[in-house]
Amino acid sequence: MQRTPHHRSGSRRGLAAAVAAGALTASLLGGNAASARTDPGAPESMATTLSLPSPPGGANVKVLVFHASATEESPTVDAGIAAIEKIGLSGPEAGRFRTVASDDPAVFTNGKQLGKYNAVVFLTGGGDVLDPEQEAGLEAYMEAGGGFLGIHDAARTEPYSDWFTGLVGARPAAGSPTSVQRATVEIGDRQHPATKNLPLEWKRPDKWLNWKDNPSGDVHTVARVREITYKPGTSANGWDHPVSWCRDYDGGRSFYTAMGGTVASFAEADFRDHLRGALDWTTRISQADCKATITSNYTAEKVTQPNQPGKNDQIGEPHGLVTAPDGRVMYIGRGGADSSVPVVTDWTDPNVGKGLGQIHVYDPETKKVTLAGELTVFGNKGGGDELVKVEEGLLGIELDPDFEKNGWVYLHYTPHDKLDRDKQMAVRQVSRFTLDLATNKLDLSSEKVLLQWPVQVHSCCHAGGGMAWDSKGNLYIATGDNNSSGFSDGYSGNNPQPNYKGVSFADARRTAGNTNNLNGKILRIHPEDDGTYTLPAGNLFTGKEPDEGGGKTRGEIYVMGVRNPARISVDKSTDTLYAGWVGPDAGAPSTTWGPAKYDTFAAITQAGNHGWPYCMGNKQPYRDRNLPDPGKPLDWYDCDHPKNESPNNDGLVKLPPITSNTIWYSPQGGGVDYPRDENGIPSYKVEDQKELLPWLKGGGQATMNGPVYRYDAASTSADKWPSYWDGKWFVGDFYDDTQPRHAVLTDPRTVGKGGLPTHAESLKEIIPVGADGIRNLMDWKFAPDGSLYVLDYGRGFFTSDSKSALWRVTYKGGAATPAVKDLARKAAVQ
Repeated sequence: MQRTPHHRSGSRRGLAAAVAAGALTASLLGGNAASARTDPGAPESMATTLSLPSPPGGANVKVLVFHASATEESPTVDAGIAAIEKIGLSGPEAGRFRTVASDDPAVFTNGKQLGKYNAVVFLTGGGDVLDPEQEAGLEAYMEAGGGFLGIHDAARTEPYSDWFTGLVGARPAAGSPTSVQRATVEIGDRQHPATKNLPLEWKRPDKWLNWKDNPSGDVHTVARVREITYKPGTSANGWDHPVSWCRDYDGGRSFYTAMGGTVASFAEADFRDHLRGALDWTTRISQADCKATITSNYTAEKVTQPNQPGKNDQIGEPHGLVTAPDGRVMYIGRGGADSSVPVVTDWTDPNVGKGLGQIHVYDPETKKVTLAGELTVFGNKGGGDELVKVEEGLLGIELDPDFEKNGWVYLHYTPHDKLDRDKQMAVRQVSRFTLDLATNKLDLSSEKVLLQWPVQVHSCCHAGGGMAWDSKGNLYIATGDNNSSGFSDGYSGNNPQPNYKGVSFADARRTAGNTNNLNGKILRIHPEDDGTYTLPAGNLFTGKEPDEGGGKTRGEIYVMGVRNPARISVDKSTDTLYAGWVGPDAGAPSTTWGPAKYDTFAAITQAGNHGWPYCMGNKQPYRDRNLPDPGKPLDWYDCDHPKNESPNNDGLVKLPPITSNTIWYSPQGGGVDYPRDENGIPSYKVEDQKELLPWLKGGGQATMNGPVYRYDAASTSADKWPSYWDGKWFVGDFYDDTQPRHAVLTDPRTVGKGGLPTHAESLKEIIPVGADGIRNLMDWKFAPDGSLYVLDYGRGFFTSDSKSALWRVTYKGGAATPAVKDLARKAAVQ
């Protein structure tokens, strides 16, 4: 390693006039020249031109470590230089480089010298270390395609320069903690060379800086520090606290890490690996995508128009979408009518609740919408309390795996002609129809009913409805428990007392907690070509269990204990099932009855019981109640050995043990947890709570589970989302305030076992929120071209309005950098 010390005396700004008085040295290395921009307020005589090769440096990769400081040199300098030198001399030959260290800023006005470096590392202390000409030289270097790596206190350097602020990405805030603290770093980018080899959750000590302005969305964040794992000080940034990021800047590549604030950091193998990957990219040894989370690279636009007056020619009451292999999008309307259509709520009227479940097709080639067909459904009773309104209707849509050949469309709905008005019972069914692929018209006469089951409709709500396929041709069907929560104060939904003509409508133990009932479940069947189905191995029950006398299970059940799973998805790369369901209505926890309303997401890798109405979240139990007085509590439910002792249960008493869920949130926060007593019962005191998932909280809340994105490298689509998002799970909520609209990462070792997400990042700028954005997210799916389609429900309920729309979100960030032709070594191209 070469290290060139430099000592100044007198005024640093006095150097500027001397530098400006003579011509800057021209580079002898060839290449295109880059012009240095001087301080706009500088005298005209200071304007100079610095000639640099474009891009700087070559195959003999060299890195300049610049360590000047306006104050006393940081104690980390020697350790940092030694670490970077060791990085450059070790590892695979193709990734090696030479290191030169200097604190002499004159290098930035010497084109011949500066042009030899592939990247410049700022291991600087705070303060103003470059005069205007030297900063202009650094600008010219970046314009020519140079690389920059800033470490920790580099963010305090050149505090008066807006350009340098842009280069480094953010400035430290007053009130940042000064002590060394151990914290957890969440690695969000699993592809960038700086982070791809690091632990998902990286526990390490350092000095953690807070930011005056959070750079998320303007830079590409590759790692965040989890504030709940240390004391972040008075200027804390909250759950979104970037700690390492990168972006293409002013023609070059900039990477910054706030880590490296201690001497010991540079001895850590993982931190050196982090620096190695950052240098791989900044020196042009390898490519990386540093554009994927910059929000300006995404465009969200409506692809449907408002309906014509009195017609649903564009969209019904939005309730679900699916994308076809050829890019067409089919989306359904639940059954709420146009405001001009009268709503019938009188059960003595044969037309009570009659509505039209509509199927529309959007063709991205023609940009035209076709009304493919309408089903007459029970689902149009308007608003009101839970004994008036309904959430039945057309609830789910899926396309056959061989849709391009057979045109088969599966619809999950409540037919009006099977309504029993006397008993206020209905039938829910999944039927197969055939779509004319040429005309986009649904042949209603082609219906084949695969599966049907009874639902009580005296009260609403929580009908579920989502469907999804796995890679083996199994169809998953999400069904809600369809019970009122108004008779249990919004807690467990386990009041056995209310009933209508003998059918309980407030006891979820009759439905979701019942092994012999298809409501409040996720079913799994294998549809056959003749319109029947078989049962795949591995469901929760076979339907032939001899337990407790036999005949008390249904073999279609894959998951029990879900309340209102409106949206489910399956990642066909892993066959992991992802689901979200709406919780009850209690606004706060109760030391008598249990947790507040938890809306829930779960990554599910095997059949199981996910708790409702016995336990929620990470196995937080509710209190049992029973006759003769359901207002008096009995014992707490045992989440490991649950029993269904409801008088409304016709299934097994002894239930499968409950599996913890992945994400849960309430008005109190995300992943709320409490201390537990010797019997494992949480305190349920708000003052005792801790938030395990501080990136979300609820209020009014309704989960809308999303897809796992899978990047298609073979696709030539100009609109596809980048590979950065590959494997990330999209979770959202109907509402857009504090509720989730995030992409999360899970740990493969704990997914499906109740393991918490390891990282989350907001999508609220990419999938825009607000009155003129996608305020009420109803469904979202990626198309084969890699763009994202999103349904906005609109601003009313039980109808569609001018804001009801299908949106498309596309990416235009471009390819990874540097360009292949600019890579320092051809050997890096595989």
